Amino acid sequence: MDLSDIRREYTKGGLKRSDLPADPLTLFDVWLQQAVAAKLPDPTAMTVATVDEQGRPFQRIVLLKDIDERGLVFYTNLGSRKAQHLANNSFISLHFPWHPLERQVHVVGVAEPLSKLEVVKYFSSRPKESQVAAWASKQSSRISARSVLEGKFLELKQKFVNGEVPLPSFWGGYRVKIDSIEFWQGGAHRLHDRFIYERDSENSGWQIDRLAP
Repeated sequence: MDLSDIRREYTKGGLKRSDLPADPLTLFDVWLQQAVAAKLPDPTAMTVATVDEQGRPFQRIVLLKDIDERGLVFYTNLGSRKAQHLANNSFISLHFPWHPLERQVHVVGVAEPLSKLEVVKYFSSRPKESQVAAWASKQSSRISARSVLEGKFLELKQKFVNGEVPLPSFWGGYRVKIDSIEFWQGGAHRLHDRFIYERDSENSGWQIDRLAP
């Protein structure tokens, strides 16, 4: 297979400075709604990149669960690899690959732990089996076989069969406070449109710049 011959043209339209609102989350919300409306698989899926104590990067797919003027929210096991990385270095990168729309969004920021109230509210909204699974999985730890995980899940499912599933002490979430957010729209002949929003020096607004493709 010759990978060098795999290519296509991007033809779905461009992105002009006049299209850009003052607040980048306004545009992000529009693009996310359009990704949902286009019935893209997992439109809220994002690549989350962190670094370990040696500065080695690691990426994984996580689902975006909320967005407001304070930032973007996701949840995780607090013993997971990503949580361990963030405990040592709170800088984080998020990437949304909406390829069928010829769009990407790249976020750089700082991950801040959510309050207990926010975590409890979201955890209680999850399907019961998802709540049980949060108890059953010691995320990122090594296990000898899938049957061990399934056995623990069934054990806990029986334990909580007649009552509510409490919030595990090792489960929580993060809000990513945005330092910069880049919008990428595919363009013909590889002349893609890229605009980056960066917080100004007084942290009171956004500076917008066009980037070369």
